[in-house]
Amino acid sequence: MTEVISHLKGTIQVIGTPAEESGCGKKILVEKGIFSGVDAAMMVHPSNRTLVARGSLASQLVEVKFYGKAAHAAAYPENGINALDGVIETFNNINALRQHLPSDVRIHGIITHGGTRTNIVPDFAAARFQVRTADDEYLDQLLQKVENCARAAALATGATVEFVLSNSLYQAMRPNRALAELFAANLRHLGEKLDEPPQTGTMGSTDMGNVSQAVPAIHPYIAICPKEVVAHSPQFAEAAISDRADRALITAAKALAMTAVDLLSNAAVMSRVQQEFKSHHQKY
Repeated sequence: MTEVISHLKGTIQVIGTPAEESGCGKKILVEKGIFSGVDAAMMVHPSNRTLVARGSLASQLVEVKFYGKAAHAAAYPENGINALDGVIETFNNINALRQHLPSDVRIHGIITHGGTRTNIVPDFAAARFQVRTADDEYLDQLLQKVENCARAAALATGATVEFVLSNSLYQAMRPNRALAELFAANLRHLGEKLDEPPQTGTMGSTDMGNVSQAVPAIHPYIAICPKEVVAHSPQFAEAAISDRADRALITAAKALAMTAVDLLSNAAVMSRVQQEFKSHHQKY
């Protein structure tokens, strides 16, 4: 790009965005105006498949804290209120809820505090849940359902509950189809074979979703390993330092550069991307 940028009408920014996995860093950058004036944003993520027009799930992290009353679990159990029971019942209630939820919904969690001694009724227990859906507007309803599960558990056990939403709200990814088509064509020109994105399942969340709702954006994936190797695994970490990953990185960088040239050298192409963004977002 450095060799041709002087011949193009426009500028290119490389925006570092830390804390993608837990801090929702791009959300903060969008709110601070870092993407103001940006006509298109692109990034590439490693994967076990090469996918271009791929979406993601909206996601909200939730802390559920139960407060009970400590007592000796053998001598005076009747004097206690078991906060851990509140957490366990919350999991049970959510599991019962699943059969009535849309197929794109994901709710998964862990117990972050379950007590300290087996012979003491826990007076405090906590869990953390990640609540996801492909529909941003449905997320609020879904969170209310999860909160109802926790409050029902509190009512049943006699504990009190605190339901805390994190500041890291990941919005659903809305890939710009016109921009995705440009990137896909450039990948094919470089000899990369594209996989058809599955219509459902195998979707996570990314703060690039927040960017995609502010400016035209894509978040494609490029294969660095066989399909049987899944992300966030030791095998995937090994694949990330392989020669294949190095080649994929270079191919992806070239495709990004070629797509940037397409946008900056052809006003009609840029206009098509912008129009697709405007028309798509009028639906929401």
